[in-house]
Amino acid sequence: MSAIASAALPAPQRRGLARRRLSTWLWRHGAWLTLLLLLPPLLWLGVVYLGSLIALLAHSFFRLDEFSGQVVHELGVTAYIELLTQRANLDIILRTVAMAAAVTLACAVIAFPIAYMAARFAGQKLKALFYLAVMLPLWSSYLVRVYAWKLILAKEGIVNWAAQTTGLAWLLDAVLALPVIGGPSLSVSYLGMFLVFTYIWLPYMILPVQAALERVPPSLIEASADLGAKPRQTFRTVILPLALPGIAAGSIFTFSLTLGDYIVPYIVGTSSLFIGQAVYIQQGTAGNIPLAAAFSIVPIAIMAVYLWAAKRLGAFDAL
Repeated sequence: MSAIASAALPAPQRRGLARRRLSTWLWRHGAWLTLLLLLPPLLWLGVVYLGSLIALLAHSFFRLDEFSGQVVHELGVTAYIELLTQRANLDIILRTVAMAAAVTLACAVIAFPIAYMAARFAGQKLKALFYLAVMLPLWSSYLVRVYAWKLILAKEGIVNWAAQTTGLAWLLDAVLALPVIGGPSLSVSYLGMFLVFTYIWLPYMILPVQAALERVPPSLIEASADLGAKPRQTFRTVILPLALPGIAAGSIFTFSLTLGDYIVPYIVGTSSLFIGQAVYIQQGTAGNIPLAAAFSIVPIAIMAVYLWAAKRLGAFDAL
């Protein structure tokens, strides 16, 4: 239809004709249709997420005037020098990374046998119950679970009561006396924080490991047994290497979530700060915004290296 003929049509018909032409053009040019569909989320990601990260990165290169307490918008590395030269700041980073690594290791050790049993021996009904049991804690509030553990680990809680009832109170006191993991009580200690982190993030390790074990062909395990391999050899040479991408995928969640969390250290932790707490404190009205931004860059840099290593292990294939 020519432009003159289409102009002579009523307005509703002209609009319908224009929509049909646009639909036909988009159908013939699939790349433009894909770009049009992805444009809103890409704009949201670029403006809100990446924009905030860029602003955060920019603030880390500013400095705080000690006399006025105002941020001086002059490029420099003062915040990073303060971050990497002051012993207290380095202790915060090392403490957080050590806790994240310990929680990730514990989650992997606990999750593997659970995931293996679900992948190899559970039927359909039992597997449905397995998924329900793993996901059920995630349906409740994060704060409710943390405060519940605060009560469980308190001096009046069930753990202390069980230790006194069984005569193991001396062992609990000995553990709490250790400066590396102890504290006044389990509810205010590194050990208590470790237990809460492990419980909170364990489902994020179980599910990727279970998915990876589901993809292990049973014929490989049978072939290993037929060739005379003992169960330990089969586990070490067949099952574990094939499950390693799932473990790496789960570790991305457990490590990164522990690395940036500040609620659990506030509720269950000791007076020692973690990265999330340091960022929260320094970004306040009386804090140091450039130093808070520099602290925020640390988990991003650590996770960039961690994701690169996890990708080499095939973790993204197990997500």
